[in-house]
Amino acid sequence: MSVITAAIVIVLVTSYVLLIYVPRSNLNLVYASSDEKACSVDKALISANNKFAFNLWRELVVEEGTTNIFVSPLSVSIALTMTYNGAEGTTRDAMTKVLEFGAMSLETVNQEYSNLMESLETADKQVSILIGNSIWMKKDFEPIVNSNFLEKINAAYDSEIFKRDFGNPQTVTEINGWIDESTEGKITEVIQTIDPELVMFLVNAIYFKGEWVTQFDEAKTEKADFFLPDGNTVEVDMMSTAGNFSYYSGESFQAVRLPYGRDKLAMYLFLPHENVSLDSVIADLSQTTHEEYINRFKYVGDHVINLPKFTVEYGVKRLNRVLEKLGMEIAFSPTAANFSGIASTAPENLYISYVDHKAVVEVNEKGTEASAATIVGIGLTSLPPSFTVNRPFFFTISDDRSGSILFMGQIVNPTYD
Repeated sequence: MSVITAAIVIVLVTSYVLLIYVPRSNLNLVYASSDEKACSVDKALISANNKFAFNLWRELVVEEGTTNIFVSPLSVSIALTMTYNGAEGTTRDAMTKVLEFGAMSLETVNQEYSNLMESLETADKQVSILIGNSIWMKKDFEPIVNSNFLEKINAAYDSEIFKRDFGNPQTVTEINGWIDESTEGKITEVIQTIDPELVMFLVNAIYFKGEWVTQFDEAKTEKADFFLPDGNTVEVDMMSTAGNFSYYSGESFQAVRLPYGRDKLAMYLFLPHENVSLDSVIADLSQTTHEEYINRFKYVGDHVINLPKFTVEYGVKRLNRVLEKLGMEIAFSPTAANFSGIASTAPENLYISYVDHKAVVEVNEKGTEASAATIVGIGLTSLPPSFTVNRPFFFTISDDRSGSILFMGQIVNPTYD
């Protein structure tokens, strides 16, 4: 081999190492750090989130009945937790209970959410997870907002902070535009108008796109019947694949794990046995039982999976009633809510005007794409109209039954006899 040829080979090999080996090595370091951070997230926060998720789900099922439902409980809990940073007194107590935070301090909650979000966003090169948070303030309300509140939200949730003219329709366009960008165009509109009493929005957006470890072969997708609860059938595009999957069969259902990317994130499908209703399976699911079932999954070789392609767009769903049923009534009360941690507004009062949620999901042969956005609208009560009798006045005394005026008079100087 000539010197020149040898030199070329060395250059090519070196280039390959630089382009392939080093980035892969760096990626492994990123994965190691992400996995370590994910495993270090306080189990109390994970338990709280999952308990809240199933509590929220049960109430939604009761309210929605037999229909498609798709939500991101993590998006809802993050948006509410940002709001929780400004809650005080009995309002904070109620939110602590609903969000299942128990004895965790606010500092712990914020730090663990920060760790969780960071670990998710670096979980997998083949799984895109984007989490965005923002606060939008009415321009003339911003000067009285507690700087400490904004600093906490910015530090723990990496929240963008905006102040805008809420009377300008362009602000609606901007907020929807932020959500659109944060969800990779999957959610384009959540709000249509801004009510006059609203002074702040706390917004969370989550985007997920993951490729199956074992993808479905598009050539094997065929039309098939899907049986509805009432016994009727509809025709669907049924995908098919085979491989080694984790599987579990319980008394009332069978379940399979469909992993994404590098096998760290997965979809868990729970299918009721024939003649068993989905409602009865869901009624049995909780944070505890879900965890127990997941731990019982075992690998099964050459397992055939048939799954319909589907797309669901859920929302915009107002969660006020659901959250009130869970115990957060006080947070929605214009007179009783206490969000003085956000701003001191006495004699007016801050309260949660609404919590709106929208989510979309598409499952196909390649994988899953899903997005969700949650908006917490903070309202400010208006003072009752002032009626100060400080000038001459006229009055009547009337019989309201008949409308007859019994007396009438005027007072020019109340100090005169």
